[in-house]
Amino acid sequence: MNLITAILIFFPLASIPILYLVKQEHVKYASLVSTLISLVLSLFVVVNFQNIADTQFLLDYWWIESLGISFKVGIDGISLLMVLLTNFLMPIIVISNFNRDQPQVRHYHAMILATQMAFIGVFVALDAFLFYIFWELALIPMYFICLFWGKEGKVQITFKFFLYTLAGSLVMLVALIYLYLQTPAPHTFDIAAFYNLNLSATEQSILFWGLFLGFAIKVPLFPVHGWLPDTHTGAPTQGTLLLAGIMLKMGIYGVIRWVLPIVPEGVMEWKDWAIMMGIIGIVYGSCVAIVQKDFKRLIAFSSIGHLGLTIAGIFALNIQGLQGGLLQAVNHGITSVGLFFIADIIYDRTHTREISKLGGIVHKAPTMAVFFMIMLLGSIGLPLTNGFVGEFLLFLGLYQYNMYFTAVAGLGIILGAVYMLRSYQRVMLGETNSHTEEFTDILMSEKVVLGALAIAVFAIGIYPKPLLNFAEPALQQILEQYNTFLTLK
Repeated sequence: MNLITAILIFFPLASIPILYLVKQEHVKYASLVSTLISLVLSLFVVVNFQNIADTQFLLDYWWIESLGISFKVGIDGISLLMVLLTNFLMPIIVISNFNRDQPQVRHYHAMILATQMAFIGVFVALDAFLFYIFWELALIPMYFICLFWGKEGKVQITFKFFLYTLAGSLVMLVALIYLYLQTPAPHTFDIAAFYNLNLSATEQSILFWGLFLGFAIKVPLFPVHGWLPDTHTGAPTQGTLLLAGIMLKMGIYGVIRWVLPIVPEGVMEWKDWAIMMGIIGIVYGSCVAIVQKDFKRLIAFSSIGHLGLTIAGIFALNIQGLQGGLLQAVNHGITSVGLFFIADIIYDRTHTREISKLGGIVHKAPTMAVFFMIMLLGSIGLPLTNGFVGEFLLFLGLYQYNMYFTAVAGLGIILGAVYMLRSYQRVMLGETNSHTEEFTDILMSEKVVLGALAIAVFAIGIYPKPLLNFAEPALQQILEQYNTFLTLK
């Protein structure tokens, strides 16, 4: 059964040759079957998962023994949520392409499956070198998706995306190598050895920024967010969905898995700065979203605000903040995929993203209007939607830490409602115009995508307990390490 983790990683990669064997018109269906099988494998893990803190489905083999590098992978409650999110969204992302013709469709879907492989590898790797390999592998297919299938200004935008993420990755690599050299001889990249290191306060302080910066760029967190809006705007539909739905969550996961347990003293020293970065991102992202004229850029800037709140809650270092941060990472993946997909449907039919040129779409596409409203309400955190549960836990955790931080962060709820509801009003309501007069309602494949996401919005909003229970033991274990650290101090 321990092989299931390796199968989850490499099954998408093993499916790629099939894309080049089937007829071109069947490539999308072959890609969909592959992602559905990965989802079934994830559900098998869920059924057999024991609700404990220990890592399960552990596979540990030497890869380069002389350097202390092993192929060590496993799943606990934290990684399980990220694996579920990835393999739930991948079939949806593939279906979102069914009504759109992409050039070089075999290569396009090969890149999508390669990205899925790298994402899963990041979320289950328990060896720092292996984690870094998958972290970088996720960048490569995303780079080519944006470069070859992107839209206007794709070369400059893709270079900016690559430069930002590569710079953060190199800083993180230096920190990981330093940690490796501090392990007892023979040195090892095993994450368990990193957890047991006895590092000085100065070392932890420097290493905190080495690790945190790499993850903050991926989130992205203010002020290292500059690559996000342009990349979302220039990427093809599926590239945008991969970025918003899954890739940004790699940064959230990295903070919880690799920063909090490894450098607790560095976290204690700099957590207020991390929280303030998150809160500034909430206000900044929301304010910039309000003045956006491009609907897709509005959604991109809203992500900065939502994920800034997630980081702030995580660094409150209590169970409510950690649970809320992990759950909100899942929630943001679902609602952002829905909103970006709707934005691309609108662009595909009207050939514009300018909010001022839209309007009256509700008269032409009432079904899409309903799904749009569901995604919108999930995004602003209406009760009984997924966003409410995550935001409530985040604000509760942040309030227990500092009520003043909470008061400023709370502006995000108000501002979020302003820009999301106003955008709905301008895009969907009013009278039709020359751009929206011929607008048609969503097709069956688009209904499948938005229907699956809408079900997830309400399912998590009404009954989030299973997801919270999966993650709680592992998160409690992280907090116990901090309590021990504080006791010793």
